[in-house]
Amino acid sequence: MARTTVAVLFGGRSSEHSISSATAGGVLGAIDRDRFRVIPVGITRDGVFVLEQDDPQRFALDAAKLPEVVDNGTRIVWPTGGRALRAQHEDGSVEDLGEVDVVLPILHGLHGEDGTIQGFLDILELPYAGGGVLDSAVCMDKHFMKIALQAEGLPVAPWVTVRAARWASEPDAVRDEVAALGYPVFVKPARAGSSVGVSKAHDATELNEAMRVALAEDDKVLVEVGIVGREIEVAILEGRDGGRPRASLPGEIVLTTREFYDFEGKYLGGDGAEVVCPATLTEDETERIREVGRRAFEAVDGRGLARVDVFLTADGEVVINELNTMPGFTPISMYPKCWIASGMTYAELITELIELGLARAA
Repeated sequence: MARTTVAVLFGGRSSEHSISSATAGGVLGAIDRDRFRVIPVGITRDGVFVLEQDDPQRFALDAAKLPEVVDNGTRIVWPTGGRALRAQHEDGSVEDLGEVDVVLPILHGLHGEDGTIQGFLDILELPYAGGGVLDSAVCMDKHFMKIALQAEGLPVAPWVTVRAARWASEPDAVRDEVAALGYPVFVKPARAGSSVGVSKAHDATELNEAMRVALAEDDKVLVEVGIVGREIEVAILEGRDGGRPRASLPGEIVLTTREFYDFEGKYLGGDGAEVVCPATLTEDETERIREVGRRAFEAVDGRGLARVDVFLTADGEVVINELNTMPGFTPISMYPKCWIASGMTYAELITELIELGLARAA
């Protein structure tokens, strides 16, 4: 049987470039080579599409030297009709890479997880796995994500949205609104992920620095109430044949010495945070969290996959923190771990995502 050709797309222009590259290392090492022929396509930080090496070790996650896509001179030429992919080398020669059956975009952040690459692939009429234009765009912007969830009656943490112009012109009014929320608060760029630019502020003095850090990533910032509760995450997959979304067993971020699950704790092996899956929950808690995950996915017209992050408070309330339409997908990330705990291997999960993309195109 002929293998399906998959273009694995990674890297990108966002601040999460290295995490996307590390995700590629995991995917390239685990994808079922008997079923899939892989074309690794990297995007440099400057937005250049290049034919990358099909070498998982090249993109291994190393805290001392994070993986990166660099311009190697072999540029990808996207099809202007049909699905034939080509690569142009530095000497001007053109290599035919064959027809692409489906693209697997494992890009995080802006220009990848925000609907832009999805729209690009739609224009090229190339099938792709994962989220579509709408759900990617809505979930990339935490402000509009919260509005969509609220409209469906789903609980979210109270928040204030602050734009750079208002922070510059009315800082005291913003401080008053944040104080009304009650400290401590979390300060987040509206359109970033992997905890990049996120800080916890315990008072107005710390708010100033937290705003500076967040505004360095985005000109729109969310200031959220610091919900006290267990940090639970559930992995969602699109349903088959029109069925409802599928939810994994939930996992938990257990913090010991860290105040929150920051970039170092997620990806660089920092102490003070542990990923536990499945989480120790009652049967009722498990099912309620899974149902909230399904409903959240449906609320944003989810496609492909998402990780839904919630807080479980002491009185049993489930409050949604956020959705990620291309969550961390390295072998040590929560999303794969939740599905592995639910009976699906990492390789099978990759296959399922690809097949969902192909089924949608069909």
